[in-house]
Amino acid sequence: MTHTLAVLVVNKPGVLARIAGLLSRRVFNIESIAAGYTEEPDVTRITIVVNGDERELKQVIHQLSKLVDVIKITKLEDRESIERELALIKVQANPERRRDIVDIVEIFRANIVDVGKETMVIQIIGDEQKISAFTHVLEHQGIVEMVRTGKIALSRQPYAAKDEK
Repeated sequence: MTHTLAVLVVNKPGVLARIAGLLSRRVFNIESIAAGYTEEPDVTRITIVVNGDERELKQVIHQLSKLVDVIKITKLEDRESIERELALIKVQANPERRRDIVDIVEIFRANIVDVGKETMVIQIIGDEQKISAFTHVLEHQGIVEMVRTGKIALSRQPYAAKDEK
């Protein structure tokens, strides 16, 4: 089972590395990790998706809360949060196939962000299932290269409900 944690930390060098190192040393499986600025310039938000049962999740939260730079940890529930990923996908796109690719892009509400002689780069934003379905369809067109972010998420509530620290 996967769990999504929103971790607010002090914005300073090495914090992300310490968190990733702590989790890997404790042999917790990180599905994805994404970090970025928040509305507060001295605070970074790290979204971590970990795999494990409730006992393992409690252990992850306990270990993270020991770190001095961790301000707050919130477990985000699927139904109570908005989750997104981003993918950039470069596909083979000779002139005869471009119309088919454009049709697929429109169906999935993605965007073409670059067009070359033989390739196109497509940007898609959505949940994990949408991006996986999109890449599965594009495999038939010929994916040349792809990059995908980890999950980012926000609580739907005015304030996160399940704060752990």
